[in-house]
Amino acid sequence: MYVYRPEKVCAKKITFEVHNDQVSNVSFVSGCSGNLQGISKLIEGMNIYEAIERLAGIECGAKTTSCPDQLKQALEQYLQETRNEQVSI
Repeated sequence: MYVYRPEKVCAKKITFEVHNDQVSNVSFVSGCSGNLQGISKLIEGMNIYEAIERLAGIECGAKTTSCPDQLKQALEQYLQETRNEQVSI
């Protein structure tokens, strides 16, 4: 289970797993429960690179980021730490 601490959003923690480039078991702690459950279900089984591309740049109100964008950053950090891979969107 990979753990990420998001910044500048309501969620306090994001956890997920990646197996064979498929994202699974995404969970957010705090934040807008319904929306975050929806994001978690929509991304379940999605290819990590496709997820990064789809989630990039989503903003929440006046913030320059959002919970989906923070999940994108978590996935990028996962790739950097586990595969020494940089992803540019």
